[in-house]
Amino acid sequence: MKHLREVIEIDEDLCDGCGQCVPACEEGAIQIIDGKARLVADTYCDGLGACLGECPAGALKIVERQAEPFDEEAVAAHLEASRPAESTLLPCGCPSMTLSPAPAASCGCDADGHGDGPAHSSLTHWPVQIRLVPPTAPFLQRAHLLLAANCVPVAYPRFQQDLLRGKVVLLGCPKFDDVDLYEQRFVEIFAANDIVAVTAAVMEVPCCQGLPLIAQNAMRKAGKDIPMDLVTVGLQGEILEEHALHR
Repeated sequence: MKHLREVIEIDEDLCDGCGQCVPACEEGAIQIIDGKARLVADTYCDGLGACLGECPAGALKIVERQAEPFDEEAVAAHLEASRPAESTLLPCGCPSMTLSPAPAASCGCDADGHGDGPAHSSLTHWPVQIRLVPPTAPFLQRAHLLLAANCVPVAYPRFQQDLLRGKVVLLGCPKFDDVDLYEQRFVEIFAANDIVAVTAAVMEVPCCQGLPLIAQNAMRKAGKDIPMDLVTVGLQGEILEEHALHR
């Protein structure tokens, strides 16, 4: 039976889905769902507010309202059910963050990004998987997106120098992941940000070819006209083709 008590409230307009509040809640009451932090159930929230200081956007607050009572037994069962088997990936409340890549002079490269190889990463942000990147993450604004198939960084030895430097990378696999989820995520990203250009980097194998098509469909649905290039990487690690898909 519901009664008046304190529970967490999440302002979805302020939440950017960074996920920093998720590990701060020991009861597992908060999860990232559809790119936003959500209160899973009133019974899991003790109302103490341990998560409040972890939100950089100020989207969390404690409110007093009618809610189901906090249930320690339900929390224990919830945490046990959420614990992954050894063979599965750990649940991820990946915090989104902007990183500072090393300047060209300190990475073993010349001004054009060429050299023996980077000593430091050119990565400018986290997370990098398409499914995990919040559409409103600050690093997406005015970004040149690099949509790379998961296998490309493994196959192409100069990925950091030739493809990643100066771009915001989003990694994914259209064969194993949900294509509709990818398209919706791209629609949200294109709609929420002034993306300046897109480069799609895929392997030569047929299953990779869907990635640029998904992005193009998402552009149309978002009503955006964004320049897009395609880079095709061969199985032996060489670039087979580079051309403009849209200008």
